[in-house]
Amino acid sequence: MESILQVENLTKQYPDFKLDQVSFSIPRGTIMGLIGENGAGKSTTINAILELIRKDEGTVTFWGQDLSSNPKQIKEDIGVVFDGINFYETLTPAKVGKISAAAYKQWDEALYHSYLKKFQLSPDKEIKTFSKGMKMKLCIAVALSHKPKLLILDEATSGLDPIMRDDMLDVFLDFVQDENHSILMSSHITTDLEKVADYITFIHGGKVLFCKAKDELRYNYGIIRCGAALFEQIDKSEVLAYRKCDYQWDVLVADKEQARRKHKTAVVDDASIDDILLLYVKGEQV
Repeated sequence: MESILQVENLTKQYPDFKLDQVSFSIPRGTIMGLIGENGAGKSTTINAILELIRKDEGTVTFWGQDLSSNPKQIKEDIGVVFDGINFYETLTPAKVGKISAAAYKQWDEALYHSYLKKFQLSPDKEIKTFSKGMKMKLCIAVALSHKPKLLILDEATSGLDPIMRDDMLDVFLDFVQDENHSILMSSHITTDLEKVADYITFIHGGKVLFCKAKDELRYNYGIIRCGAALFEQIDKSEVLAYRKCDYQWDVLVADKEQARRKHKTAVVDDASIDDILLLYVKGEQV
């Protein structure tokens, strides 16, 4: 499957943190969720991909091209939304549209106003009167209205109420109905990613712990909940991570059905993305 974005061995060293050989790719027509605790390296990864910070090692290609090889066209084809607004607070959405029309040759004013209407944003009110959620909706409207092929979203739904967030996820799903479109979506709201993502990349301590199809996590991963005696009997080669709780052990495995067959007296629960993240971050690995 052809990739829109290919990241290979991306490395960035800081005095107290290292982004360490991060690799993943996003196929056409898919959504990649980027997860990890605060400080794991998600935003650093996105900033390095977009060359907002200089990488030390590694390669990043968009549609098989390095950003520096054709920067104007590649940037035209990428819509970016960060967790924060980059427009002057005294501007109105109407003025933002005029500025964006001059910046993007593919700008679609009618599409932009359709998003303003959909997101219930007044074209003539100053941005300083908007809530954080309204500002995020404006950023998303701008990102979508220059007709990008790749959306890069860094915590773009974090300021939205649950109803608007759900509506926004539907917008993202509609975007990738075009098989030439893809999304890289960083979010700490893992339930959003469970709804829309096709793949999940998990970054922890600057390293990629896994990059897997969401359905593999959903249908295969599980958590054995057991006492100390059964924990000692579990084949540790099958254990991805484990954690000692007050009265039991929680053990993350990649094949819950196998675990149910082998440990008939144990409770083996399905694992949500949140469960997986928590066990990797708070637990121990064999």
